[in-house]
Amino acid sequence: MTFAEAAIFYNLSPTTIQNWKRRVHSKTTRQTKPYKIPDDVLLNDVKEYPDDYQYERARRLNCSKTGIYHALKRLGISQKKDLGTSKSVSDKKSDISQ
Repeated sequence: MTFAEAAIFYNLSPTTIQNWKRRVHSKTTRQTKPYKIPDDVLLNDVKEYPDDYQYERARRLNCSKTGIYHALKRLGISQKKDLGTSKSVSDKKSDISQ
């Protein structure tokens, strides 16, 4: 069925049907590689610097903080910190909480 026939049959504008088709088609194909940060590079960085912040990883891997967040989420890596080694908590506070 052509766009014009479908527009008449469903009582819609032909442009609406064309836009629907374009939207569905654009979401099903991808021309580029989906990940900028390779998994093995990020895993090595996490092993080497386990307590770094996301902005520090982003600076080292030359990408955005959001990119690091999504890559860590994709790999199932949590960013929960150990109070004994955290940079954000002073040594006095970490000794008290343990």
